[in-house]
Amino acid sequence: MQYNTSSKPCNPIVSVIMPAYNSRHTIATSIQSVKEQVLTQWELLIIDDCSTEPLEDIVSAFQDERIHYIRLTHNKGVANARNVGIAKAQGHYIAFLDSDDMWYPEKLSMQFAFMQKNHYAFTYTWYRQFTGDISQLGNLVKTKQVVDYTELLKGNDIGCLTVMIDREQIQNIHMPSQRHEDYITWLNILKQGWKAYSLPKELAYYRKSDGSLTSNKWKSLIWTWKVYRESQDLSLLAASWYMTCYIVGGIKKHYF
Repeated sequence: MQYNTSSKPCNPIVSVIMPAYNSRHTIATSIQSVKEQVLTQWELLIIDDCSTEPLEDIVSAFQDERIHYIRLTHNKGVANARNVGIAKAQGHYIAFLDSDDMWYPEKLSMQFAFMQKNHYAFTYTWYRQFTGDISQLGNLVKTKQVVDYTELLKGNDIGCLTVMIDREQIQNIHMPSQRHEDYITWLNILKQGWKAYSLPKELAYYRKSDGSLTSNKWKSLIWTWKVYRESQDLSLLAASWYMTCYIVGGIKKHYF
């Protein structure tokens, strides 16, 4: 497939969904990382979740007709913002990038080629963590080669900022308004029999929050337990087993 090399509107191959809330100090670099993509046939849907600080002036300064700014009148959370973007997306593929994260320039082009070559419906990639600015690089998060529903229950191997989904194969993508909404979404997709395949390349930057690390980990454990018991309706025994796998896998993922 030939790539469009201009910034003029075109039929997008990929719709990029970017929820945003009070991200004035980071959103420009996130948008710029989309602008710098080798694959240029994209649209960027920025869903402003009723921010209390202005964002539209930053978005409009890019003067790119592939970028669409949508401001919501009520703050309903990141899942709702992503769902609004999904509903308005025109691309064959859908990808996600938060307004404080970034992509390598080759991210979309390499992932698109990977999916086309192998006829995959759901793919994801490796990513690099960072704190503060991009000079403060942290761990490289590598992934398993492929995951199905059972394997994903052992822990979320899929970074939301790395996902690309073929909307013609996987339809009715919807994120629930629950904690770990992205994890639940991937589980619900794979539960239908799909598999997610990893492109083993470092293609994204994930910004770690400045919040309490210990507090965040405890919250994540509680949210994950609710995913197992409430969202996926696992038995107490099964949920306990997968929680053990989740904890062990998390230690290996982030510290080894």
